[in-house]
Amino acid sequence: MNKKVKFIIYSIIALVIILLLVLPKFTNSEANVQQADGRNQLPNIQVKAHILSFETLKNKVITSGTVLAEEEVELKSEVAGKITKIAFKEGSSVSRGELLVKINDAELQAQLNRTKYRLKLLEDKEFRQRRLLEREAISQEDYDVSLNELNMLKAEIDLINAQIAKTEIRATYNGVVGLKNISEGSIVSTTTVIAVFQSINTLKIDFSIPEKYAADVKVGDIVKFKVEGTDEIKTAKVSAIEPKIDPITRTLPIRAVYANLKRDVFPGAFASVELVLHEINNALLVPTHSIIPELKGQKVYLYKSGRVAEFPVQTGIRTDTHVQITEGLNVNDTLITSGILQIRSGLPVGISEFN
Repeated sequence: MNKKVKFIIYSIIALVIILLLVLPKFTNSEANVQQADGRNQLPNIQVKAHILSFETLKNKVITSGTVLAEEEVELKSEVAGKITKIAFKEGSSVSRGELLVKINDAELQAQLNRTKYRLKLLEDKEFRQRRLLEREAISQEDYDVSLNELNMLKAEIDLINAQIAKTEIRATYNGVVGLKNISEGSIVSTTTVIAVFQSINTLKIDFSIPEKYAADVKVGDIVKFKVEGTDEIKTAKVSAIEPKIDPITRTLPIRAVYANLKRDVFPGAFASVELVLHEINNALLVPTHSIIPELKGQKVYLYKSGRVAEFPVQTGIRTDTHVQITEGLNVNDTLITSGILQIRSGLPVGISEFN
């Protein structure tokens, strides 16, 4: 190999080495220039926004409750004996005073008849003694004895009638009789449950709310509820409030009443209850996720002249999705509701959507 060829080869090798050393530096310099240009031109982030306006805020409590009959009793006999008559039909409506069940009272009826015969004799005797007393044919003492015997017999009849009344079970109010647990001819005791008797034209809704709301609820407040198996929302009214906080659950028991005119709600049902404590008609509400907590309080981001502006706020009532703003914002302010973590005060942004 002559000197000329060697020179060419060495020159090419040297040129390649120089290019390998210089080219990376040139590339890095160009990238740095591009990054510097990028810092001078901040990206225009697209966000969603909401224009504030007055809204109605309902401060409400959602809880669960139980549907109860207005009145409910277990039909039991006051005396033990044999059932001689069942006068009601299962599931039927009955009126106040209507006979439902009759217990055997043959022995009491016999005692009553015997006493009535004695009563007739004593009444005749008292009448004759009174006539004789008027003629002064007998002493006052003799007449008083006859009168006392008559009165004692009348009291005995009242006692027998009271015992006979205990052999009859009558409806104490207008209501519905449930399924019977006995048959005619059965021997019952005073603990035997014959059936359940309920008044269901009006129902009670029993539920409890946290003790912090105790001062906000009052008799007459509206309660909305729905029962399992239907999405229909029904309305009841608070009728009574327990004057004591439950020390175990720290809740306040409340009772509402519902006019069950269609009888489409049954006692014992589970109820989802919504109690509206009060309404604010001119509240400023913002989505919960737009509130940013910080050491000194809370803030939100507003859209001002194409850029982000932060404002400290004071909050009030909080619901599942929104928070009431009591200080810091005004009607027609444009609140930024998305991209909260990517933006900062002074950053230029664009609005892609209003919600």
